Amino acid sequence: MRGPRRVSRDSDQGSLFGAEPTPAYRPDPDKVRARLHKILAEARAAKKLPWEPTTVSFYCTIFPQMTNWLPEDEGAQLRFEFEAELERLKAA
Repeated sequence: MRGPRRVSRDSDQGSLFGAEPTPAYRPDPDKVRARLHKILAEARAAKKLPWEPTTVSFYCTIFPQMTNWLPEDEGAQLRFEFEAELERLKAA
């Protein structure tokens, strides 16, 4: 019968911290852009808020965050247009 298996500290640390860092996630700007334009098109086509309050809250959170994956000036323009549409729809 064998005794307990002995593991060196070096192998413990290697498994603890992993061999290689996880690559950073980078979304496809074209897919992000398409999603933002789809949300904006829904807002533009509506005469009143087309979404439930939870969806409005969700879009108000994710829309600005998603624009950060686009060039700065394009993202700023989309945020401006989205906010303008929300104001129009809330006033309706």
